[in-house]
Amino acid sequence: MTTANASDTCTTREAARRLGVSLRTVQLWTESGVLDAWKTPGGHRRVLNSAVDRLIADRRPPTRSPSADRQLQVLVVEDDPTLLALYRYSFAAFHLPIALRLAPNGYEGLIRIGEERPDILFTDLMMPGIDGFQMLRTLAHRPELAAMQLVVVSGLDAAEIAERGGLPENVTVLAKPIPFDRLEAMVAARCKTLGIGETP
Repeated sequence: MTTANASDTCTTREAARRLGVSLRTVQLWTESGVLDAWKTPGGHRRVLNSAVDRLIADRRPPTRSPSADRQLQVLVVEDDPTLLALYRYSFAAFHLPIALRLAPNGYEGLIRIGEERPDILFTDLMMPGIDGFQMLRTLAHRPELAAMQLVVVSGLDAAEIAERGGLPENVTVLAKPIPFDRLEAMVAARCKTLGIGETP
């Protein structure tokens, strides 16, 4: 993007302080386009104050339950509100120790990931704005998020995904209609791997 007056911008560290997130989170958001920023000739990022203000206004505070630390953190990114409701209903029926978060697009998904670092991410690919492809490619360059399990649930077949540049190699791809039995098995396996829900 074009440069702006110094008074209109702040450093990534200042943006992180104002937003109450880590410096790495702000870097993730600037790289993915969630926060508008530019680089000085010396290579330093400058974030638009208006972008920080907008994100502060748009963000909803996380609603963790008191026992969230003992739950599997699950994020679903899907732009179809009907499917989001179906995810919510179906995951509740799993009766597993999970804390489910929902996001309607890749923009909101990246915000959730920056704030909460889910254990497992289920995402669609074709979404307006920041789509699943862009979101996953952004995450692939963040080593601190390498432990997050990435699962795509999409109506695109392998050839169509390849035509759009493919996906990072650590992404599991499942076909729509949503195979909730597979999702339940994956969530249960992830709980077991992390020792969540087990009696000490």
